[in-house]
This record gives sequence, structure tokens and C-alpha cells, in this order.
Amino acid sequence: MIKFLDLHKINERFRNALDARIKEVLDSGWYLLGKQDKTFEENFARYCGVKHCIGVANGLDALNLIIKAYGFGAGDEIIVPANTYIASILAISENGCTPVLVEPDINTYNINPDLIEEKITDKTKAIMVVHLYGQAVEMEKIWALAKKYNLKVIEDSAQAHGAMYQGRRTGNLGDASGFSFYPGKNLGCMGDGGAVTTNDDELAAKIRAIANYGSDYKYHHIYKGVNSRLDEIQAAVLDVKLPHLDKDNARRREIAKYYRENIKNPRIILPKTYSEDAHVWHVFVVRCDDRGALQKHLEANDIQTNIHYPTAPHKQGCYSEHGKLNLPITEKIHDEVISLPISPVMTQEEVKKVVETVNAFK
Repeated sequence: MIKFLDLHKINERFRNALDARIKEVLDSGWYLLGKQDKTFEENFARYCGVKHCIGVANGLDALNLIIKAYGFGAGDEIIVPANTYIASILAISENGCTPVLVEPDINTYNINPDLIEEKITDKTKAIMVVHLYGQAVEMEKIWALAKKYNLKVIEDSAQAHGAMYQGRRTGNLGDASGFSFYPGKNLGCMGDGGAVTTNDDELAAKIRAIANYGSDYKYHHIYKGVNSRLDEIQAAVLDVKLPHLDKDNARRREIAKYYRENIKNPRIILPKTYSEDAHVWHVFVVRCDDRGALQKHLEANDIQTNIHYPTAPHKQGCYSEHGKLNLPITEKIHDEVISLPISPVMTQEEVKKVVETVNAFK
């Protein structure tokens, strides 16, 4: 069986280093907001090229905290791609804001910058870009719109650790960025974890306080805060794996290149990228007019797949108020996408088998 993602095999490579760092945490007797968290925050900020990294409990919290720290709320609108994982939109509605859904580019699956301006109103406060599937959004037009209308740019970088745009990494392409370190991410911990990155000193301090019960120091609460902290064990795990992220992303690019060059089945629409370093291939998403049959064909040949994502957010019951929106590109994508196995621990034999099996699909 070729697993869609073999997390045990991914993490087994680091067992000795992980054992040592986790033992260090256990022996320290300090499990929150300690040495491991501080070390990882500093290293991840340096990796992203930003001044600040604040470790939080998960990726959804990271986005929530950014919006909350900016003070956006009821009556405010935030532009967001219609084609995304639902967490991007949940963060907006959780703060009482209105998500304004914009169709993606059918080639990159990311938000279409040419469709944003018509959605901007006097209630618009921010544009949230989602670097979906691991590909950095083309930011030039979005930066121009943000400057023109005085809007914040919030990155959802949950799937794009290490992706580049014009020499800068995701996490350093907007005013603030939310990361997820869910175990299946390119940089994943062994549980839930997330982070906010930013170059804004004031915003960073505010987010750090809000995430710790609104406290700037113990028992002194300046905001109505929440509890969202990256624990010491997860920080230690992430810090062990961070130095290997670029190498792992390089292997993902090799596999993606092989797939794109060798999958020749006319029924399969392959993903496109505008720049090789823009994409870190968190998932390798193809489209097929009968993905159900393709998935069954692959399963019959012992190849696991996944679907990112089967139902568009505006078609989910929790967003029934958006259900009548006309978003044909988004719906087409969600109806046709299927993700093939891709990970830094796949063997070349496994990669070749995936290609041969996809090409054999009738």
C-alpha cells in the first residue's frame, strides 16, 4: 500500500533528536512559554524573514488572533478566496466579520487578484490570501490594492511553509500571517500547533498578550483574551524538524516535477505553477471529470488518495447564508479535485507506480 501520507515514516527520521529534545522538556519541568517555545519562535521568525513569531495553539487560532488584534468585528468585511479550507473563513466569522468570497484562478487555484477590486466596499478592512495547496499567491496586484484602499493583508500560510514570492517567504508577504503545524503539514508537529508571523511590533505584542488570557504579565489583563499557546513539547518537535524543511520541500518538488512530466492521461488535469520556488507541494492536486472512479481505481491498486476539498465552503450548512452565491469556478474545482500521494519519504518506485496507475485509468 502506498500511503497518502506516512507520518510515522516522516517522523522516524528524527527519532533520536526528538527523543533528546522531548526528554529535555520533561526534565525541565517547564511545559508552557519556556525555552523551547522561545527558541522555535526565534528560529522560525528568522526562517520566514520576519521580526516576530508568536507560537499559538493551532492555525485557526493564528488567523483568529490576527483579526481580533486588529479590532475587526461586526460590520467589517474581509475578502477571502471562495476556494479554500473552511478554517480561513471560520476565522473571519468567528470575529463577527463578514467573509466576502472571491473566485480563484482556475490554473493556480489561488484567489484571482483581478476579481478583488470589484468586491471592495467602504466596509472592507482586509484581504486574506490563502497560499492554497502550497503555492504562494501572486501578491503584486494585491499589494497595490491594499495600498490603494488602505487595507491589511492577512496571509493564511497553513499549507505553504517555505514557499517563495519575489525572494520572500510566505509569512513575510503581508501585514501578518497565520501558520498551522498540524501533523500533516510540510512542517508538522505531533499534535496541534500554530504561529503568527509579522514585522509589526505593536501587533505582535498585542497578539502575544491576547493569546495568554489578554495578559501582558501574570495576573494583569489588558485585553479580553483567550488561551492559545504552543506547548513546549510541540515547539521542541518543530525546532528539530525546521532545519530539514527546505530539503523536504525540495524532494516534494522533485516528485511533483516527475508527476507533471510523466502523467499523460488525457482525463487528468495537472496542476500548474508560475514559478518552481513558489510551490512547496503540500498536496499534489489533479482534476478529473470522474474523480470517484479515479479514486476507486487507485484504491484497487493499493494507492491511497485524499480530496482537498469535496464541498466548497459556501455549500456547507454552517454558511447557508452564502449558499446561493454564483461561484462556478469554485464549485468546479471542489467537484473535480483529488490529491495524489506526495511526501519527502516516498520512494521513486512508489512515485513511478502512482504515475503508471494514473496513466492506466480509463
